[in-house]
Amino acid sequence: MKLELKDIRKSFEDKEILHDISFSVESGRALGLLGRNGAGKTTTIRIIMDVFHANSGEILLDGEKFTPKSGQVGYLPEERGLYPKKTVYDQMVYLGMLRGLNKKQADANTKKWLERLEVSEYEKRKLDTLSKGNQQKIQLAATLVGDPEIVILDEPFSGLDPVNSQILKDVIRELIADGKIVIFSSHQMSYVEEFCEDIVIINHGEIALAGNLDEIKEEYARERKVISAENYSLSELMDICREKLSDMVDVQGMNKHFVIVTLKENIDQWKVLDALKKQNVNIKTFGVYEPSLNDIFVSRVGEEEEEAEGEKEDNEQKEPEKKFGLFRKAGR
Repeated sequence: MKLELKDIRKSFEDKEILHDISFSVESGRALGLLGRNGAGKTTTIRIIMDVFHANSGEILLDGEKFTPKSGQVGYLPEERGLYPKKTVYDQMVYLGMLRGLNKKQADANTKKWLERLEVSEYEKRKLDTLSKGNQQKIQLAATLVGDPEIVILDEPFSGLDPVNSQILKDVIRELIADGKIVIFSSHQMSYVEEFCEDIVIINHGEIALAGNLDEIKEEYARERKVISAENYSLSELMDICREKLSDMVDVQGMNKHFVIVTLKENIDQWKVLDALKKQNVNIKTFGVYEPSLNDIFVSRVGEEEEEAEGEKEDNEQKEPEKKFGLFRKAGR
């Protein structure tokens, strides 16, 4: 399967929130959908789920217009959407049937996912009597109870300790191996790097960066180098690079171990090494910079203040949840 978003635009009243959003994700692959709070991620997700309707553009599944059927999309929201005063078993069976399963299938799938996520012992308990971590696992079980083809996970590791995080990691890998389309949204970049082959970064409703993560990292690192010295601290070395090598490099900053620089156009790395030696720098490390996804994310979206459009997006999105709840709408 291949899910494609093409030129999606969305406005609330007279304010356009999404501007020509286009990307695709295929079966057996996970896509990291990233952005600052208010960037447009949740609006994009809800358009995929048919909770919101785009003003223009189209969504295709295997080249055909995509309109979600019962149980076709499983959505784990960042904010829990289950019923706190209902028992775990009753609401999972209810949600399974809402997504097109008969009572027997819903019962079987409920027991399957509660067991897989190691929360079977809580099936007769009310949700609000459970710990935050176990509530998150119940939420995931409810997301998967309908055996969806498209799984959207928004901050899935919220509230999980390392042991339960590992269980969730294993489940996500199983979903990918089973050929599901997985869209993964999180501010915890290490998890995105672990599962996602492709990423899309949305900033102020526009695609800031999209593509294969390994290729993006390679391109990002191409002219960046890391440097450390035997005879200077990192702050001293950074000052030397700024003051004495400003015609050759731009200093990006430093981390725990290295000063990070970018070579200027037509500057050979050997010239930089020679210049450092002339400044009596005893080189300890000089090599290719290996960027993290967090580095790439920050470089693209920066530290600018979130604009009013982001706040507008958040406000507009709350209304449908008050009216009917995400699970009911998505599972019709």
